[in-house]
Amino acid sequence: MSDHRPPITLQKAMSEYFVYLVAEKGLRKMTVEDYREDLGLFLQYFPAKQTTEDLSPKTDPGDFAVMEGNAQKSPASIARRVSTLYNFLLFLSKEGYIDPPEASMARPKLSKKLPEVLSFEEINALLDQPDPTNEAGARDKAMLETMYATGLRVSELCALRLPDVDRDHRLIRVISGKGGKPRIVPISEFALSWLTRYIDIFRIENKGHGEKEVFLSRQGRAVTRQCFFLCVKKYAEMAGIDPVIVSPHTLRHSFATHLLENGASLRAVQEMLGHSHLSTTQIYTHVSSRRIAEAYSTYLGED
Repeated sequence: MSDHRPPITLQKAMSEYFVYLVAEKGLRKMTVEDYREDLGLFLQYFPAKQTTEDLSPKTDPGDFAVMEGNAQKSPASIARRVSTLYNFLLFLSKEGYIDPPEASMARPKLSKKLPEVLSFEEINALLDQPDPTNEAGARDKAMLETMYATGLRVSELCALRLPDVDRDHRLIRVISGKGGKPRIVPISEFALSWLTRYIDIFRIENKGHGEKEVFLSRQGRAVTRQCFFLCVKKYAEMAGIDPVIVSPHTLRHSFATHLLENGASLRAVQEMLGHSHLSTTQIYTHVSSRRIAEAYSTYLGED
């Protein structure tokens, strides 16, 4: 067995997973509640499992399926709940708590729902909401501008360190992206100017200015994914955008879609997003095509 992070309780592990689903994956509250119910049922079946150390990623999904079958649940229900458990175990393995579950395990594929994307006007309205004359507003402005300009994942944004910002070459170094793959992403001069302003004027006065992370809370600690998630929701509401459909990941989706709409190649967008497979990036071509079709339909309707 490979070295793991120290074990944590399954309740804490589930809390971290739900924060990830909301803040990084952009799932709705009702969907997350369904996942909470599925994992709660797993814990009811196996009450001896109290910490991540008690999990058996190679056999737990199959054991869960057997218990569900014994309870005479429908095949569709069993498949969904096993898929929930598998993805939870996969998350914990990527976080370093357990070994990965069996990749070959038969499980239903999640439907490829088209991601929510904001228009240019909505993006501009969202980015204009923070008050850049105070530390919190300047930080939030820098975070929003950086995320939209680079397409970083929220976890990558919160983990961004001062040495990762190459101001001279206008580059952001993502040291540990998804799957541990590093990459380099360009950042626009406009976004970099807000990032520089926050670092040089406001961050230096923060009591945690000696920390490596770029974005700090008032307490001097790195901003968490949940904190930034709440900030995005707040600014969306202030901008008159339905906060239900907006999450930090919406900025990443909008970044990719807007690049494609402005002529960027699919391969270039793939590299900037850090996708391992081009097929993952291709979903944004469907979003872009849909938006163009909607705009065309609107034009015809107004003609």
